Amino acid sequence: MSRDNEQARRAFPRWGAAGDGREQTRTVLDQAAHENFPVAPFFLPRAWRTDLMAVYGFARLVDDIGDGDLAPGGGDAVLLGLDRAQYDDRPALLDALEADLHRVFSDRAPGPGHPLLRRLGPTVRRCGLTPQPFLDLIEANRQDQRVSRYGTYGDLAAYCELSANPVGRLVLALTGTASPERIRRSDAVCTALQIVEHIQDVAEDLGRDRVYLPAEDMKRFGVDEADLAAPSGGASVRALIAFEAERARELLREGTPLVGSVHGRLKLLLAGFVAGGRAALQAVAAADYDVLPGPPKPTKLSLLREVGATLRREG
Repeated sequence: MSRDNEQARRAFPRWGAAGDGREQTRTVLDQAAHENFPVAPFFLPRAWRTDLMAVYGFARLVDDIGDGDLAPGGGDAVLLGLDRAQYDDRPALLDALEADLHRVFSDRAPGPGHPLLRRLGPTVRRCGLTPQPFLDLIEANRQDQRVSRYGTYGDLAAYCELSANPVGRLVLALTGTASPERIRRSDAVCTALQIVEHIQDVAEDLGRDRVYLPAEDMKRFGVDEADLAAPSGGASVRALIAFEAERARELLREGTPLVGSVHGRLKLLLAGFVAGGRAALQAVAAADYDVLPGPPKPTKLSLLREVGATLRREG
């Protein structure tokens, strides 16, 4: 078990009896170790780690609902107040999750039913969080049920406003460091990280009948969906991926001054986010921009090197 995985489990209390959501909670948290960036690294204060994992738990849960990746058996549906048979009804699950989220922000009984949302409650109260970033994440996953193709980069950026940028804004809120300029820089970093993920997961997304590469860019490079379904990318596909990768690099460059605007352990955390994106882009470049055989992933060593380089540039 990785250190990040162990940290994720320590950040949550053990829920009592089997059937109360313990397995659902653990399944969600186990995914923290597989992100491109460290979610709640050991060097942060305990309160920050707990709060970051609470927010991650919600964000991962809503994504798993939207992608149809919940643990089998319908346990999450029951925890959200639905019938077990609705385990694969994504719109109903998202509606139920939104209702449970509103219970987090309400003083009236009953409280939230899902353990991940019960865990979110203390963080919301301690940090004075508002519902909007969480509602945006839910709306992004509703959009995934309706929209499977994006015509322009502007359309994709608007989607990232819902699917990615709220996470960075929550990190700033959790650490008490939000300001208009930091939010602007954070949005650039988060949109970049979302684009990187889309680049890495082209084949997987196509398998879900989703294409996050803008249609205008595909047309420019002479790429159609049949090309994306191939076992490996031809020259046109690799040129398209290189173009999208450069777009993500530029966004990371725009957002990186966020790291230099804060101090202490938060600086190291934000450097880890930026470095995760840069290291992932290096892995894509090292694969000659051929992402179709599988998502190129950075090594831990490359991530550490990028953290050091980011801190040197923004120190």
